[in-house]
Amino acid sequence: MSTTDLNLISRPRAALALAVVLAAALAGCQPASAPNQAAAGGATGAGKINGHPDFNGVWQANSSAYWNLEDHSASALSQFWQLGAIAAIPAGQSIVEGGAIPYKPEAVAQRDANRAGWPKTDPEAKCYMPGIPRATYMPFPFRIVQGDGDILFVYEFASANRMVHMSNHQEPPVDSWMGWSNGHWDGDTLVIEVTGNNDQTWFDRSGNYHSASMKVTERYTRKDENHLQYEATIEDPETFSQPWKISLPLYRRLEPNAQLLEFKCVEFAEELLYGDLTKKP
Repeated sequence: MSTTDLNLISRPRAALALAVVLAAALAGCQPASAPNQAAAGGATGAGKINGHPDFNGVWQANSSAYWNLEDHSASALSQFWQLGAIAAIPAGQSIVEGGAIPYKPEAVAQRDANRAGWPKTDPEAKCYMPGIPRATYMPFPFRIVQGDGDILFVYEFASANRMVHMSNHQEPPVDSWMGWSNGHWDGDTLVIEVTGNNDQTWFDRSGNYHSASMKVTERYTRKDENHLQYEATIEDPETFSQPWKISLPLYRRLEPNAQLLEFKCVEFAEELLYGDLTKKP
């Protein structure tokens, strides 16, 4: 049995431990003062915390990048023809600076193999944690919890989360799905360097991938109360001929009761992962 399968099976046991860790993290990350904070939505307006922009709240991308980071036309998914237009891929414009991902020639074959095997080859279909930067622009919201110290990101998809270490920066102890995040402020921009990424995550549903050598440098800049500009620079000399960057806006969820709902998708992926091992009636 593969490491990824063991990771998935062990999640129920790990969930309790994770809940304890998150409870402690949330307690330490609560804003020191947030008089304008909405009770459910967590929006705190355009104020500041310790002189830095307040990013607390529920955010979501509004983009087709989760299908493909690069330019793509609308198209049908032939294997799901019974769903008609419901299963069609929407057209989208590239969020990659310069338009195209600079793959090394030998890396393109793996990208094409990933794409040909979709959806079974896609980690998203298997309910694996999405990694960075993919978690940011999936069609699910995420919450930023910012206080006096470290910053917590919590994602709706697969209950993924990560802690951004704003001090006591360390090297990642082991490669993982969500990597290791060290953060600092560059003026009013939150900069996060993400290392220790495993090689199992993708960038999108089109098979765009990376190696375990990938480093992601994220930049979050508040443009106004309800709008963040997101940038991520990708460095991976094993897969790409040069560093490349993506950028897109993120929008605050403005519903009075905006919150993350449960999308614990393990049960939805069991047949895909283990269906060939079960006894058929």
